[in-house]
Amino acid sequence: MSRHQIAQAWHLVGGVNWIFFILIFPMQFLSYYAVGQVMFSYLHSKGNLRSMPRVKMARIALELNFVNHIIPVPSIAGFSYLGWTLSPHGVGAGRATMAQIIRFVTMFISFVCLIFVSVLFLTFDQGFSRVTFIISAFFILATIISMAILIYLLNDYKRMVNVSGWLTRQINRITKFITFGRRRSLIKKHDVDKFISELHQDYVEIKQEKKIIIKPFLWATLANGLDVALIFITFLALGFFVNPATLFVAYGISSFIAIFAATPGGSGIYEAIMITFLASAGVSADKAIAGTLLARVTLFAGTIIFGYVFYQSTINKNGRIDKSNHV
Repeated sequence: MSRHQIAQAWHLVGGVNWIFFILIFPMQFLSYYAVGQVMFSYLHSKGNLRSMPRVKMARIALELNFVNHIIPVPSIAGFSYLGWTLSPHGVGAGRATMAQIIRFVTMFISFVCLIFVSVLFLTFDQGFSRVTFIISAFFILATIISMAILIYLLNDYKRMVNVSGWLTRQINRITKFITFGRRRSLIKKHDVDKFISELHQDYVEIKQEKKIIIKPFLWATLANGLDVALIFITFLALGFFVNPATLFVAYGISSFIAIFAATPGGSGIYEAIMITFLASAGVSADKAIAGTLLARVTLFAGTIIFGYVFYQSTINKNGRIDKSNHV
């Protein structure tokens, strides 16, 4: 159905303004750095990683993004990889997980605030769009429900133990079935209990000292702004101005749904939602396709090329550490 628009989009890509396009790469690095600081500013407040150079933090954030882009179900991959990467630096798995939870929570909350501002801006700028209102309302509602479920679980230690115990049994049951009984368990209850204890303890400390969230929230707001700026610059490089407020809403809903997609980096799902929303918001289909795909391909390429080098270095280094400890 979109064959004609895709053909037009291909011709549009051929007319890229390279002066604008080159700006994507330093902006992408700043985005990685800001995302990393959402987590690391929280870890700093807990006394972790104080001696780690800032360049190293940006590198870890790039590695994390690389893992999320190449491994299916990115949200799960990212949680496990960060815990493994930070373990040689004295950060427990529970605290590393809490740092990522803080990242998702603060970025969602800041995005909700930015979408509120975007909707108000669109209302005064070009009239209130019904599609924009419905999608914005859905995103805000989904965020509120997600946060409510998360707080409900974290607020009670016994509830967390019961849920984690049930998940552990189900995962081990599936493992036993897939391996035809050769491996009876994938996760040990003792490790899960230790992980849950660390996670709940950090949550209790956050409740007692809420100002810990301020810095991560500010970094999250900057990270969200930079991510949308990357897409905005891509459209400018193609010679089109797309209202940043529209891009905020499109990026927010696409990113939210891509978290749950069982594809590397949410590929396919993210692009389809972004293009569909931009087209429904008044951007011509060929421009929406050209801008979205050019931005995604460019950011994917930068993430994979540079991320793989650092990722492989970390695998080799931490692998040697693990082997020496084992011996």
